[in-house]
Amino acid sequence: MTQQTPSRDDAPIRLFQSDFLEWFTHISPVAVLVLFLPMVGFFLWRAFQANPGAGWWHVIVAFAIGLLLWPLVEYLLHRFVFHFSPKNPSERMKRILFLMHGVHHAQPREKTRLVMPPVVSIPLAALFYGIFYGLVGSLFRMPNYVDGIFAGFMLGYVIYDMSHYALHHFSFKGEYFVKLRRHHMAHHFKTHNQRFGVSTWFWDDVFRTNE
Repeated sequence: MTQQTPSRDDAPIRLFQSDFLEWFTHISPVAVLVLFLPMVGFFLWRAFQANPGAGWWHVIVAFAIGLLLWPLVEYLLHRFVFHFSPKNPSERMKRILFLMHGVHHAQPREKTRLVMPPVVSIPLAALFYGIFYGLVGSLFRMPNYVDGIFAGFMLGYVIYDMSHYALHHFSFKGEYFVKLRRHHMAHHFKTHNQRFGVSTWFWDDVFRTNE
């Protein structure tokens, strides 16, 4: 895997007049590892605490469920939230959509805008933990699965963010990653309303958005 030289050196698009607010729109991918890998470890530890002794297999199953669930959530968020396209958007809505994802399509190789800022990703993580707790812990009465599912889910998120950065800034020789990079570049430079998967194209195949 070798790092590619950016094709151009455009200055990052400024999103806010305030330097303070603008600072929050830039993030190094290293920050994702520093913030979320310890979170994965912490919730995995909690999962083992909630499933002592022979209950370890519950943790493995829960972790696998969370890890496999992430690509579907990734696909749905990318397709229906990041690419939300109202018929007659107001100027404010256009602004929100540009801040949320449009800026990435305007400058797809901008290194500090390839991963989700913590001011967005941390509240989203808390939201999904609440959803898992409500559904799995309360509705299905399996609270011992919640932390394991969340740990796997967040590892899936880390893989997604790291994959996204790599797809824009590295070249690959392996067949899978060559295909994955071609898949994502087609989303950017051919059809924005197709190929929403980033860490895998599986759900694009399922929902027929891989054409």
